[in-house]
Amino acid sequence: MRFYNFHLMPWPDLPADYDDIEKYPSAWVTLSNSYYDPKKGHKVYNEYLDQLEYAEELGYDGVCVNEHHQNAYGTMPAPNIIAAMLARRTEKIKICLVGNGLPLRDHPIRIAEEVAMLDVVTGGRIISGFVRGIGDEYTSLGINPTYSHERFKEAHDLIIRSWTEEGPFSFYGKHYEARYVNVWPRPLQKPHPPIWVPGFGSRETVEWCAHPERMYAYLAVFMPDHMIKMFFDLYRESAETFGYSASPYQMGHLVPVYVGETDEKAELEAAEHVLWLYHYGLRHKWEQFFPPGYAKPEAMQTIMENAAELDFASFDFKTLNDKGYCIVGSADTVRERLAGYSRDLGFGLVLALTHFGAMSHEQTKGNMARFATDVMGPLREEFSDMV
Repeated sequence: MRFYNFHLMPWPDLPADYDDIEKYPSAWVTLSNSYYDPKKGHKVYNEYLDQLEYAEELGYDGVCVNEHHQNAYGTMPAPNIIAAMLARRTEKIKICLVGNGLPLRDHPIRIAEEVAMLDVVTGGRIISGFVRGIGDEYTSLGINPTYSHERFKEAHDLIIRSWTEEGPFSFYGKHYEARYVNVWPRPLQKPHPPIWVPGFGSRETVEWCAHPERMYAYLAVFMPDHMIKMFFDLYRESAETFGYSASPYQMGHLVPVYVGETDEKAELEAAEHVLWLYHYGLRHKWEQFFPPGYAKPEAMQTIMENAAELDFASFDFKTLNDKGYCIVGSADTVRERLAGYSRDLGFGLVLALTHFGAMSHEQTKGNMARFATDVMGPLREEFSDMV
């Protein structure tokens, strides 16, 4: 089992009357940036970077950064910049870009170049996640969501070719063209950095990741237990159809985790921040979250069938914790739950979100340390034979 520390870098200071949904219908796209204070942002960014660097000291396998635009949920519009900051301040830990939004960039060659640079500078410590970006991003950046799938796959193919084929060569697609593809530098890892793909409700994505030409890790994000099982089972079934058995390290679970001295104290310390994440940070306008054309009919059918399970705003803390949207409790409780999940769901990658909501720097570091010492260490021993 491998453990990665995931960070969203949220903006903690929402308006005092943010409970007014009519006034503030979303934390994305339309929430005025007048609520962002750059002076406080300077302090917050540096605390967040300190936390990611602290993960190496604590022995995590890697740290994860991601891309979102124009929102309070996660203030990382440029994950490669964050990764570059970490590249020279860390020595051993993997730096996971989970991930670059391929359809959101003007040209995939820029992503290929930036990730290759990071891989060379870090000595091959980069994991390159690829995402489409959620629906809100397309509204924020003025991109037609109808072409999201096409742009993603075409960009992916160009990036992989640019990393694995000697240049120059030409590429002429529907959405991207380049007479000379000749990326300098080339990535250090061969044939290219490992690729992870977060997903949220698409059978097509799971089957695409499991294909033997790719065998990418699929990451389940903010799902209840039974949905994670459904998609991980689908991954394994797809792999068997393709003629191989999937490794647990081809499946990962991203989940908010808080470790307290007791179950009661953990809930007391973490509940408000869990609710911040699911009630505030993940507040969307439906028409922006799933704009017309963004999701294929099959994916939308799956989402609508599970709509009641994905209605975060209606869940109290206990419901969120019971359903697996978070794992909050004593070290024994968190350890037992993660061990049970791994055995039942069959995954080997744990992406622990140890900062969420408006947690303080000190509280976050305490949570990270307790998780590393009392959960991560024992689970590594228990699952030492996982392959």
